[in-house]
Amino acid sequence: MKKRIKKAGLAALFLLLATSRIFAQSAGVEWEGLVQETSELYRSGNYERSLVVAEKALKVAEKNTGPGHPSVATSLNNLAGLYVDQRQYTEAELLYKRALSINEKALGLDHPSVATNLNNLAELYHSQGRFAEAEPFYNRALAIYEKVLGPEHPNIATVLNNLANLYRNTNREQDALELEKEAKRIEAVGK
Repeated sequence: MKKRIKKAGLAALFLLLATSRIFAQSAGVEWEGLVQETSELYRSGNYERSLVVAEKALKVAEKNTGPGHPSVATSLNNLAGLYVDQRQYTEAELLYKRALSINEKALGLDHPSVATNLNNLAELYHSQGRFAEAEPFYNRALAIYEKVLGPEHPNIATVLNNLANLYRNTNREQDALELEKEAKRIEAVGK
């Protein structure tokens, strides 16, 4: 179980690291360096130190941009992913929800970063067995990605696979198989 949680946290963490570059100019070079350092520490297995650096990145983002900026949401998302790995689910949920709220207000309801926040929150609920709560978040993330990124974007395959795993966990095997088939088709297009 712990290995699966680490993988889920890693996926959540790195989904938003790419968007961090978009907001780096506002948040500053120091923030961008801290986000990168968090990523490197995480990949090297230094989870405790990555948590400390992620917390510092959040403080820098808040100081440089104010509390409602997307760079703050990125930092919140990254920190939440690390909390998931530490099994601090309550803290992670609060941070994911705060990141979602910031991005919805700052970027709009149909922005890819909002979809990423939704997927990450769904993954948290899924990992806790809160399947009924997870499913609508996956579906909303999927709808946003399809609308904004097009039907064959790799992020769609990711959410389809996540939703398929949820369907397997809720004994909806046929639904899971259909989603996995579609995810594989999208992945093949991207190669």
